[in-house]
Amino acid sequence: QVQVVESGGGLVQPGGSLRLVCAASGDILRLYHMGWYRQAPGKQRELVATITSGHSTNYADSVKGRFTISRDNAKNTVYLQMNNLKPEDTAVYYCQAQRIGPATVFWGQGTQVTVSS
Repeated sequence: QVQVVESGGGLVQPGGSLRLVCAASGDILRLYHMGWYRQAPGKQRELVATITSGHSTNYADSVKGRFTISRDNAKNTVYLQMNNLKPEDTAVYYCQAQRIGPATVFWGQGTQVTVSS
């Protein structure tokens, strides 16, 4: 089964950019649909963006035009490029891997993103 580890979070000013990285190991990434989710304090975890094994993408309305999800199957890595960050983007960001077929879901431990001046 796959293991995923997120990195790239941090503190950034409003309008700034960050790139989150999800590194996968233990299985072949192309066998998984991948996604980024986030959870702000006191709120439920919500979908940010997903990318299928075939590279089709989907975004939450709140991040469309600002965030871009991509994947490099050869490097077993998924990225989330976040531009024009806003304070409301502050959250713990989680990488999710969903196995094609059985639909088993695996989560990383999360990386904190804080947008503040």
